[in-house]
Amino acid sequence: MDRASVPSWEGHVIVCGLQGVGLRMVEQLHQAGVQVVVVDDDPDPRLVRIVEAWEIPVIVGSPRIGGILDRAGLATAQAVVCAERTEVQTLETALLVSERRPDIRVVVQLANAAVGAAVADVTGPGTVLDVAALAAPSIVEACLGSDSFQIEFAGAQFMTSEVEVARYASLRSLFGALAPIAVVPADGSGTVACPGRDHQVHIGDRVTVLGTPEELQAADLLPAKSGDDGSGLRVHHHSGAGLLKRIAALLGSDDNSALRYAMVAASTLIVVSTVVLRLAYRLPHGGHMTVLTALYFTVETISTVGYGDFSFADQSTAVEVFGILLIAGGATLLTTVFALITNVLVSWRIEQSLGRQQLVGLEGHVVVIGLGSVGIRVLEGLQAEGREVVVVERNENNRFLNQARALGAPVLIADSTQRQTLEDANVHSAAAVAVLTSDDLTNIETGLAVRDYLGERWLNVPVVLRVFDRELGRTVEHHFDFRHVRSTSALAAPRFVGAALGLDIPGSFTVGEQAFLVGRLTVAPSRGLDGLAMVDLPAQTRVIALSRAADDGRLEHPPRRDTRFAPGDQAYLLGPYEELLRVLRHQHEGDVGTTV
Repeated sequence: MDRASVPSWEGHVIVCGLQGVGLRMVEQLHQAGVQVVVVDDDPDPRLVRIVEAWEIPVIVGSPRIGGILDRAGLATAQAVVCAERTEVQTLETALLVSERRPDIRVVVQLANAAVGAAVADVTGPGTVLDVAALAAPSIVEACLGSDSFQIEFAGAQFMTSEVEVARYASLRSLFGALAPIAVVPADGSGTVACPGRDHQVHIGDRVTVLGTPEELQAADLLPAKSGDDGSGLRVHHHSGAGLLKRIAALLGSDDNSALRYAMVAASTLIVVSTVVLRLAYRLPHGGHMTVLTALYFTVETISTVGYGDFSFADQSTAVEVFGILLIAGGATLLTTVFALITNVLVSWRIEQSLGRQQLVGLEGHVVVIGLGSVGIRVLEGLQAEGREVVVVERNENNRFLNQARALGAPVLIADSTQRQTLEDANVHSAAAVAVLTSDDLTNIETGLAVRDYLGERWLNVPVVLRVFDRELGRTVEHHFDFRHVRSTSALAAPRFVGAALGLDIPGSFTVGEQAFLVGRLTVAPSRGLDGLAMVDLPAQTRVIALSRAADDGRLEHPPRRDTRFAPGDQAYLLGPYEELLRVLRHQHEGDVGTTV
């Protein structure tokens, strides 16, 4: 494509930075029919070839130089997306664009919350996005084993549920008025997005439907919550029971055999002394001690407190000799136990600070491998769900280590590809593993190591693998049997695209290999969707609900095929991102014919 023609374009989007989320944004904008120009001062030649195959111009140069932006058609562009290699470069570009064209929409990728808040004051609300924050919820849901996506429309809660089909039938006969979102065929063919209710499914096909919790419950399709025991009752994790398990495992460790033997000896001495004093000690009035009094006197003697309420002075010679042995032996054992406990605590504290401790008695936890910007977000999300998390990080100078420790998460500084590291993190008893380093090869190597270590548990434990390259991710899923491969850039890109086009996209989720967007828009008079019937929308777009402006915001769900959009209505739509972006964009631009 002739780059000289770019300045004559109108309404296009300039993407500054091709790496990371940049490539996915360019791809999705292109699929939605939006003209795109890429600006990068040092682009990856492989990525350039991909983009140029789509006939998208790539301008090599720094967007922080005004002339480069002019070549990209800044004067007539509708939006600029800043997602460069460093946050300093991104910040500089965003501020420059805002200064030169205060009226243009600027979308900025920034992970630093403080800087992001300041930039949002300049670029506007909803324009500063963080890839990690957008991608983390999907990874958390995968770790929790949740196949349900939840979202709120106009105060009403909606959620998806995945069902395996047990008989050959149409979706209408199986699910009635519930909205079918996707069908994943049992024969391994491609996912069918937003199928019609007359679509025929076969035994073993997996169907995802959407409805309110009440509708799903009435159809006996309400998905179990994370942590449920299968009966629909929430299972609460009792920290007290977990602490007892850890203490028992600590005492059972071979490294703490001396402490175990000392505590057994001390306990034996207390029991023997209680029995001897109960039978042999004579009170001044001639009676015997109760068991509780004998235990009290034993502990008092061993601890060398000596309140003076009891003594061995007036007892028989045998009891006095026993008292001498009890004082000497008890003091020695008690001192030994305290010393060993102190040694264990100090050693544990030192190992914890160095990230080398071995976790004992921990089970049902989630292991997060890789403490980058995504890893720390996933850690926070899992803890918000009440899950215990163990972090494995190779770099002892990682900037998120202190934050993770402040959250109370045990941190192991070790190589996650080594079997001993997986042993130290108690992966054998973990409920899920998230492999989230910033290197694809390391993630794949770690994932394979986890698979081998888990053995038979591999099929029951979610192992979430972060892989940037989407084709590589699909290959890994197919050949290595990974079921939860996630690309953070692919998860976040739809939100960036929506922000660039001025569209409201509350969320996104994935079924099979198909990504879906949830969009919200207000029907404008004489534009886009005004007067359009549901049946006239693209086949792969589903209208979930309508908030009727003429009826004080009453939520109409589900709308009928002959229902028509009216000005002022709030419409909630769902579909594959390229289809939904096209509908939302044409509504924004007022192009009714193209929408239909």
